[in-house]
Amino acid sequence: MILIPLAAALLMTTSETFVAPPTPLEPLPHARQLAWKEMEFTGFIHFGPNTFTDKEWGHGDEPADVFNPSALDARQWVKTMKDAGIKGIVITAKHHDGYCNWPTKLSEHSVAKSPWKGGKGDVLREMSDACREGGLKFGVYLSPWDRNNPKYGTGEEYNEYFRQQLREVLTNYGPIFEVWFDGACGEGPNGKRQVYDFPSFRAVVRELQPNAVMFSDVGPDIRWVGNEQGWAGETCWSMLKAAGHGIGDDHPPSTKSLNEGDIDGESWIPAECDVSIRPGWFYHANEDDKVKTPAQLLDLWERSVGHNANLHLNFPVDRRGLIHENDVLAVRGLRALIDATYGEGTDLARGRSTAVTNLRGDSPRAASEPLADAPFSGAKAVDGDPKTYWATDDAVRAAEIEIELDPTKPFDRVLLAEPTWLGQRIARFRVSVPASLDNNHRDWVTLAQGTTVGYQRIVRVPPTKARFLRIEILDARACPCLSAVEVHCTAGANESKQ
Repeated sequence: MILIPLAAALLMTTSETFVAPPTPLEPLPHARQLAWKEMEFTGFIHFGPNTFTDKEWGHGDEPADVFNPSALDARQWVKTMKDAGIKGIVITAKHHDGYCNWPTKLSEHSVAKSPWKGGKGDVLREMSDACREGGLKFGVYLSPWDRNNPKYGTGEEYNEYFRQQLREVLTNYGPIFEVWFDGACGEGPNGKRQVYDFPSFRAVVRELQPNAVMFSDVGPDIRWVGNEQGWAGETCWSMLKAAGHGIGDDHPPSTKSLNEGDIDGESWIPAECDVSIRPGWFYHANEDDKVKTPAQLLDLWERSVGHNANLHLNFPVDRRGLIHENDVLAVRGLRALIDATYGEGTDLARGRSTAVTNLRGDSPRAASEPLADAPFSGAKAVDGDPKTYWATDDAVRAAEIEIELDPTKPFDRVLLAEPTWLGQRIARFRVSVPASLDNNHRDWVTLAQGTTVGYQRIVRVPPTKARFLRIEILDARACPCLSAVEVHCTAGANESKQ
């Protein structure tokens, strides 16, 4: 294949001709989905009566006065997460026990009946205010299962009750970026199960918080990744065939489709990877020494944020009303590891020379500018600007971009990204380098192969030094585009290549 190096750019001027960008490939993300995706890393808080009863799922029969944190400080929660690089927080406004973390007018099972702040407290108010002050976005988890309310299992009567609860939460606490619907559906206090009217619940959210994304097993805005371990598949499409997937217990036989998405999915429903920093979702003192290490968290971050999904990390607030010191240290350690590898100034490909096998608009029919300044040149993939991108002509489905590196600097991570506002395109790629440092574009050695890219794909490769790095797009749903090719080095790779 003939490579077009930037050095040839000055020789390739023609009369000015407009080069149209690629036609967006449906399905496409909504603006609220793009805004959520750009957050990459969000926090989750489980906090309520279970914190004090040492349970994961309460039965709804716990007395309201069991909830009594001694030193609740939502600003500490926000600071902890902000220090970790988290952009927004979702809190359990109501879990399956039916206990409301705000003074609802619709139930007696709430903080208004607790001794905390003399029954005048409001956890949602404290957290929403702290998020606003700290510059983080605020979200809510509201379980439709209610093991306390006698209306549960009555059909439309309970569904109307739940819609009213949604209205309380969605109108009193400012902008909400995510509404998290748990699909759990068991028996209520009357021994009956409820058939949830999710279409009407979603309509309330769209009416009151149109910019909020809604999570459930199958969207409509973001989907469950199919596990609670915090990782997405090696293949991870943002598209999904929503038909046939249920919510809660109503799953297809396998969660493989949720984990990987569907190349021919008709709906844009990207994946969220939820996982707790501890074994449990609620606080248990006997788990204080079982907090995930920074290295374990980085592994999950790379396999979620680096696999075209978002990471949703849970913090079980303790009985004081604080994120425990061990959890704070772990997540600060995670941030340090992310910054050391992916932080400012770490990209070894930034601004380096590139060559491509195809450049959009550079055929004899339509070259618009010198190649170096072409709107879709290979240079756009290494300029650090997520809004610019290398793109090929429409008929192309396979192409290569080659980047000249400093051969003295080792690397073991390659980051790829697509401009997903144009749809997700790449279906298969390969990463390779010359067989030796003095090898001039011959005898390429494969470092890694993969399938999807999407918003971001982090490829782990062996510690390597190379003069050239080649990314081959082997197959794509439409003309391939790359908004980023980055090259990074972990501390371990640096040490191994000294």
